Amino acid sequence: MSLQLPRRKKLHLVQLVAVIFLTVSGGPYGIEPLLTYAGHNGALLLLLITPLLWDIPTIFTVLELNGMMPVTGGYYQWVKKALGLRFAFYEGWWTWLYTFVDLAIYPVLFVQYASFFFPQIEPYKIPICLVIVWGGALLNILGILKVGKASMILGVAVLAPFLILFITASTNLNMHLDFSALSLKGIPFSSLGLAIYTVMWNFIGWDNVMTYAEEVDKPVKSYMKASVIVFLIIFCVYFMSIFIAQSSGIDLAVLNDQGFPAVGSIVGGPWLGSLIAAGGMASALGLFSAVLLSVSRVPQVMSDDKLLPPKLHKLHPKYKTPYISIIACAVVVSGMVLWTFADLLVIDLTLYGAGLFLEFVALIALRIKLPNAVRPFKIKLNVFGLCLMTLIPFSVYAIALAGALSEEGGSFKPALFAIGALISAEVIWQIIVWQRPHIKAVPVVIEEL
Repeated sequence: MSLQLPRRKKLHLVQLVAVIFLTVSGGPYGIEPLLTYAGHNGALLLLLITPLLWDIPTIFTVLELNGMMPVTGGYYQWVKKALGLRFAFYEGWWTWLYTFVDLAIYPVLFVQYASFFFPQIEPYKIPICLVIVWGGALLNILGILKVGKASMILGVAVLAPFLILFITASTNLNMHLDFSALSLKGIPFSSLGLAIYTVMWNFIGWDNVMTYAEEVDKPVKSYMKASVIVFLIIFCVYFMSIFIAQSSGIDLAVLNDQGFPAVGSIVGGPWLGSLIAAGGMASALGLFSAVLLSVSRVPQVMSDDKLLPPKLHKLHPKYKTPYISIIACAVVVSGMVLWTFADLLVIDLTLYGAGLFLEFVALIALRIKLPNAVRPFKIKLNVFGLCLMTLIPFSVYAIALAGALSEEGGSFKPALFAIGALISAEVIWQIIVWQRPHIKAVPVVIEEL
């Protein structure tokens, strides 16, 4: 069911930039462990290398696919068109599960940054997380424009404190803004894996922002412009934040425990630390609302294909939003806020990587099956070149996963949970086919776009 909204009710470029920024990034909050894992010499180098190898191929892929099919459901519809209903179900199911994990991280981060103001907040962590979950659900039910406007306000609240941090650091005579030698030498493999994971997690979600393309004004051009703008903003903010953190001389244990507010306190005083902590709270709220917006459209289109209960595609009578899907997402996330940040990170990226792989396969399959389709944005590579391009991000993914699993006392429990979640897609598919045998026979319809 497509959302045919009037033009005046669609997201425009500035709002789209804000929503994408809060979906993919939400500021440098959460990237603090990078210095602990990679050290002063490796952190900035990984920030330079990882986005180029991990993000650029992903952004190009989703822009080409979205240009061909700017529709509600995004990646689910792309895989369905290229590979059929079974793999489309895999894509939707894996991404749905990974986003639940992702969403569970943000209320936890909110509590972490709120503790700067209220040190005794920890006993109230769960109630506060639930308030954030259901507050974000209500905002999404009110409609995409509400999320877009809130994202613009929260985006400013996130970026402004770091802009002030950068200016203050550059004028602070006690700061020595010197680059360390860029090197990965001496970093244990397990730490390297977790460092790469940290950078990857802070750059994921480019495909998620395509799920509501029919609710965006001039979606093909808007997504192209917005993706470039957002990538440059994220890259610059991350790089400068880590650079200033290491130049401040902060103890890395303190940085891990207290985050960028502690850096702000060193550079500018308690007032700047408080401002950055408030930005961290705004970031968590914005990320939750923006990511929930993207994932709530996926079960809607899956239910249209009879893969999930039909009630999930029911629209709110007043706001025309998939409110049952939004509520279902909020219920699941409410039960996932008890995992630790490190465990959630491993589960998150393992599931995300599997879904992303299917999107790359869909890109290649559509190049073969629909060579003459209209592609407003087209990667300047042939099929063989696209295959090589696909190997680049997944080599990064494989190194990060292997490194994380090699950590002593390491990440086996969340990794096993993630593997179980991947396998569950086939289990659920078999149950669907058993209940609705005709679904297995639905052909892949390939028509020129």
